[in-house]
Amino acid sequence: MIRTSHDQNMMYPYKLPNQKAFFFFHTLPSPNPNPRFSPPAAADMVCIRRATMDDLLAMQACNLLCLPENYQMKYYFYHILSWPQLLFVAEDYGGKIVGYVLAKMEEEQSPTEPCHGHITSLAVLRTHRKLGLATKLMTAAQNAMEGVFAAEYVSLHVRRSNRAAFNLYASTLGYKIHDIEAKYYADGEDAYDMRKQLNGRQIHGGGHGHSHGHGHHHHHHGGGCCSGEAKKPAASAES
Repeated sequence: MIRTSHDQNMMYPYKLPNQKAFFFFHTLPSPNPNPRFSPPAAADMVCIRRATMDDLLAMQACNLLCLPENYQMKYYFYHILSWPQLLFVAEDYGGKIVGYVLAKMEEEQSPTEPCHGHITSLAVLRTHRKLGLATKLMTAAQNAMEGVFAAEYVSLHVRRSNRAAFNLYASTLGYKIHDIEAKYYADGEDAYDMRKQLNGRQIHGGGHGHSHGHGHHHHHHGGGCCSGEAKKPAASAES
């Protein structure tokens, strides 16, 4: 190896058979010449966009890495075919999906029940947490529920033991506990049924003692049904 006059540049000889030697230069990164200039933050290098069919496998992979509540691919298809406006992903500068939100609109059980959405699953890879991506994903889904479907409120479920997710929903996003659903999850853990009114609307009904259901017992499912009922939401994402 021959070192050039610049300490940071190294020159490597390479010789083809019966030919002259060629040299390939490799330049090591230079120190930041302007210490006042800071490179873009990691959060600025991740975009939030609407999900497409091509993203579903990556969304499922993210779910498997982050959460105990997992779904078969047909459940992702069900969401994107029914509510394509409500699925969003966080994509880094390299094209990798590092987070997602899976959302839907709930079917009203009666004519007087207000139109509302539901967050089925939310996840952000551990390497990209604490960047505000979960908040941005949730905000995008909430805005779409209200703007496209005129939803009055949005609901979700979160494990009672998941304090990080609970703090995200309650403190950062403004969700409030509507009910506690006993043994909601497959392992028997209770869930908080949390809701947030959209655009200053009032949530009708509810309160503790009210059993909020969707026609079946969620905790009996392993995440593979395609019934359209709300699933156990991923609640590991950090704000």
